[in-house]
Amino acid sequence: MLEDVLSAIPLGFLMAFLIGPVFFALLETSAIKGFRAAVALDIGVILADIIFLLAAYFMTSSILEKLKDDPGLYIFGGSILAIYGIVSFVKTRKSYLKEVDPKVLIVKKNNYFSLFIKGFFLNFINIGVLGFWLGLIVVFSPQLENDSNRIITFFGAVLVTYFIVDLCKIVLAKSLNRYLTPHRIFLLKRLIAIIMMISGAVLIFKGAFPSVTNQVEEQLHIIPELPEPIAPELEGVEETPIVNDSI
Repeated sequence: MLEDVLSAIPLGFLMAFLIGPVFFALLETSAIKGFRAAVALDIGVILADIIFLLAAYFMTSSILEKLKDDPGLYIFGGSILAIYGIVSFVKTRKSYLKEVDPKVLIVKKNNYFSLFIKGFFLNFINIGVLGFWLGLIVVFSPQLENDSNRIITFFGAVLVTYFIVDLCKIVLAKSLNRYLTPHRIFLLKRLIAIIMMISGAVLIFKGAFPSVTNQVEEQLHIIPELPEPIAPELEGVEETPIVNDSI
């Protein structure tokens, strides 16, 4: 259980820095409207993520159970991640201002429910988010043995990590806005897209060449043989040398 949580933390951290409309809307809302307004917006975003995650899980659970040990799952999941990365790479623009929905930012009063709804729809209307969660479900569910408890624990930890990092971004919004120049944003978006493409390519290779992948994994997990443990009753007893009486 703890291992699943620890494995989920890096993924949640990476997701929190996916550059898109939600990322900038969150920073701008925090800088203009304050901490509580940004949290309300973020909760709406995460609710949309939860709905997409549940939809992706129920769409694929029966298929994953039938194809539990099929290498084709890695090819399918890797293809989704790779395509998502390629599309993100191609659509990257140097100006991030065009990506921010001004309707999310222009709120006369701190109507938290309104911000919550806007955050929800800002994320929900992006069908690519569903594809992203679908790819993650296909990739990670077999590694979690399709155990519903482990899947809930893993993706719950992903969302909690994601939310905690978002809270840090909200607190540091003004400082982050100062350092997030259009050029740096452009480079960061390209870097994340490349990471997704590489991850997808690795999964595709794993599915296409399972025997080669297994050999590599076995070589990476070689553990040197440990000496046999000494029985407790023999600890501290020196070995008596054998004397040859024939001499």
